[in-house]
Amino acid sequence: MLEAMGSEAFSLAMAKPSELPTIEDFLPPEILFQGTPFAMNRIILIRFVAMVIILLVLGITAARAKLIPSRWQGAIEWVIEFIRDSVVYDTLGEIRGKRYVPMITTIFLTILVFNLCGIIPGMNIAATATITMPLVFAIWTFCQYMVTGFREQGVWGYFKSELFPAGVPWPLYIILTPIQLLEMVIVKPASLTIRLFANMIAGHLLVAVSLAFTQFYIIEASNKLLALAGVGWFVLGFALTAFEIFVAALQAYIFAILTTVYISMSYPEEG
Repeated sequence: MLEAMGSEAFSLAMAKPSELPTIEDFLPPEILFQGTPFAMNRIILIRFVAMVIILLVLGITAARAKLIPSRWQGAIEWVIEFIRDSVVYDTLGEIRGKRYVPMITTIFLTILVFNLCGIIPGMNIAATATITMPLVFAIWTFCQYMVTGFREQGVWGYFKSELFPAGVPWPLYIILTPIQLLEMVIVKPASLTIRLFANMIAGHLLVAVSLAFTQFYIIEASNKLLALAGVGWFVLGFALTAFEIFVAALQAYIFAILTTVYISMSYPEEG
């Protein structure tokens, strides 16, 4: 029986192979304003839709805010207070952190919603699953911690503290200074970009492969045992989708906390 099942699976695979997702899925064709500077593909359209949803939800919640909050208002306020208190204030302190609460909250909520687009029917791909959006957020972070350093320490003072750390024998600066410069300009933004992009694209591919095999075994196979294998792939795909929700929130949190840490490192050390 097992040999027969294996033979049928092999025959099906040879006759009509399953269409697995490829990198082309992340570079969809233009669907709006083709041939113009404003051309949009599906991922860009999803970003616009997600941004509209964020603005509508927050705007309507703020317009209908009450002294005694409803459950929905309470949930939104809890998220904002969590970012303010557990991310920004815990890292920067309340006095310094007040300046950055809007930025960090915006980064967290935008990345969270963009990530969750990957499991919303009709969207089916995270808006952060191409490198563009993670890179935009990383550049924003880079600009912010550079501006913070210039404001708090002066341009030369900031570069001196970053590139020539105190207490290091001067001959080591020949090796240390280029490494510090590379970390400040390349490594920090790249770590934010690649971590978010790689996690979201990997999660999308895992879910897509599981559902592709589900369709292949359940629809294409006539053997009931192969159909059971399809059910197993479906259960795996469902579990990975649920895990994607956790990863979406976790990656938004990690990006927000690292942004806050990088900004805090631009302040002078308190001796």
